[in-house]
Formats: sequence, structure tokens, C-alpha cells
Amino acid sequence: MSRHERIAVVGVGQSQQAKQRQTSIAGLVRESVDAALADAGLGFGDIDAVVLSKTPDLFDGVMQPELYLADAMGAVNLPVTRVFTGGSVGGHAAIYAAHLVQAGLAERVLVVAYSKESEGDFTWALSRPLPFHVSLGAGAGGHFSPVIREYIHRSGAPEHIGWQVAVNHRLNATRNPLAHVQMPDITVEKVRDSPMLWDPVRFLESCPTSDGSAAVVVTGEDEADRISAGTGRPPAWVHGMAWRTETGHFAGRDEVNPQAGADAAADAYAQAGITRPADELDLAELYIPFSWYEPIWLENIGIAGIGHGWRMVDDGRTAFDGDLPVNPSGGVLSGNPTGATGLVRFAEAAQQVRGLAGGHQVDGARRAVGHAMGGASQFHAIWVVGAERP
Repeated sequence: MSRHERIAVVGVGQSQQAKQRQTSIAGLVRESVDAALADAGLGFGDIDAVVLSKTPDLFDGVMQPELYLADAMGAVNLPVTRVFTGGSVGGHAAIYAAHLVQAGLAERVLVVAYSKESEGDFTWALSRPLPFHVSLGAGAGGHFSPVIREYIHRSGAPEHIGWQVAVNHRLNATRNPLAHVQMPDITVEKVRDSPMLWDPVRFLESCPTSDGSAAVVVTGEDEADRISAGTGRPPAWVHGMAWRTETGHFAGRDEVNPQAGADAAADAYAQAGITRPADELDLAELYIPFSWYEPIWLENIGIAGIGHGWRMVDDGRTAFDGDLPVNPSGGVLSGNPTGATGLVRFAEAAQQVRGLAGGHQVDGARRAVGHAMGGASQFHAIWVVGAERP
């Protein structure tokens, strides 16, 4: 195989997401692994390598989970790589798996991702004292809310944009039975009147902490054709993929519009031959932990012009029935098992172009983008998938 081997997703599995799943971490992982292998018509003996996506061990209290989960992942006597880039880790893991295939090191790679946050303390893990820093138990929202306030200042976006994004995503989740948060009665007024957590972020504009897992099977062109012929289910072809990283804190860094995110998107679009993302993509699955990150990422990854992302929300273009739906699955606002969240975005994009997204299938979806962000917006991963062979 050459470095330019065509890559495809031939199997996808996800668990039910919930505030607290009454199962072990191994059981949670096995749900998605079994589903992904069944989708691909494969067994453990067909897998050449495993890539594990997981957030910091402090989040759910299991050290070196790649050892504990060897049986659950079917990884005994197989090469296992654990990828770690904060919340974006699932996206990075999928791209790493594709690199293994392109490098000729494996033919069929199983990517596994999970978090069981009911067994840890997410906010505490993000707020532990650091040397030479004031101790501040602010969690993720405490970090991102000033960035959101700066976006509002720069763009002049009206306050209701964040509320509308929250409504759009929660209504999308009602179409997805695996989503954690189900709020069919949500309204803009309910979001507006919910408690303020980190100004300007309100409770209903924030992601939950969730238990959940996801798995995908990544392979090359010949295997994709063989597997698809056997299962009768189409692959999702990877048209472009890229990751970029920048240091989380340095003088002059623009966290509203991180250069690493813009560069990753530009690279993936160039590989896919996309020059007008807003016109050439049918939907986007974006990593949006707080509602205001929808316009922020629309601009950062080139779907909207700088300062204009919020107008796409205001015009209804990113709602489920808009011309470019964002997070038809319900997104991170409706379920956030952090170690799996990035892979869920990538997997949902793949399922859409395969025509297998179920009740939240976007009609006519042929090309989609999956996006993941991690840490203090310093880790970025993105892939463009399509129904047609690139």
C-alpha cells in the first residue's frame, strides 16, 4: 500500500449515552466494538491493530485503560496505540488509524473511544492546582467563557444566537435515540431563563457530562470494496483529513480563531478539492461544547466568513432543515462522553454519507465534515467524508 491509499470507514458502532450507564467501562466499550464489527461483517480475528481514544485518566479514574480493556477491545496479541489530545482525541485516533493503513502497517484498524464520567469528576480534574497558578475551580466553562465574550464583542452577534443554537441541537437530538439529553419541549425562552454558569454561558447552553462509547473500522480501498460487497452497506470514503496543534498559551495567540484549526481545515479541504465549503458540504458535525462555539467554529474552519458565522444561525441555515445542518445528531450539547466525543463527530459524518444515520439522516447527504477540538482549543482534527470514491 502506498501513502496515498484510499481510506474508507466500513463499520460504525455507538453505545447509548447517558448521565450514568449501569455497566462497567469494559461493558460500555464492548457495546460499540461489537456493533462496529457487526456493521463491517468482521470478527476480532480480522482486525490487525487497535487505536484507543481516551481523555485524561483523572476523568474516570482508571490508569492505563489500554491494558484493562484488552479483552473488551479484542486487542490481545495485537498492536495497540493510545492517542491522547484532550477532547479532540477521537478525531485524532481516527486519523491515526487511517495513517496505519496508508503506511501499509495494517489493513483493518479498529478505533475505540469511550468515557465513563459518572465514575470521575470532570470539573475537579480540569481545576487541579498547577505550580505558580492561582487555584481556581472553574472547569472548562471558566476557560472558554472569556473567549466567547470576545467573539461576541468582535462580531457584534446578538445574545439570542447562543440560545438558538442550544434549541437547534437539542431538537436534533430528539431524532437520535442514542443522545443523552432529550428535551423535546426546549425553547429559546427556556434557554434564556436557565441559570447563568459562566457569563455569558447559561446552563442550557452547556454540554453535559456523559457515559458513552464509539468505535469505527477503518480500511483501505480493496478491503472496503470486499466488505461492502459482503454486507451490502456502502463505505464512507475519506476525501481529506488533517490535524494541527498549537501551544495552548502564548503571547498573541488568537483563541477566538486558532490558527491550528484554520490550517487543519484548509489542508483537509485542499485534499478533498473543496474551495467553497459552505456550498460543497451537505452537513457538519462539529465539536461544540458550548452553544456559542457553533459560529466560532463555522468561521474558524472556513464555512463562514470571519464575523459572519452567527448570521448563518440567525438565518436558519444550520438548523436541521437548513441548507447546511450542523450537528443533526444533537452534537456535544446533547451528549459528551469526552473521550468518545470527537470520534462520534467523525462517525456521525460517515454514517450520514453512507445513508445510515437513521432518524437524523439528512436527505441527500453526499459529503460531510467531522470536526474535533481539544484542550484550550489547541488540538484540532478534521476529516471530509463522501459517498463517492475520491
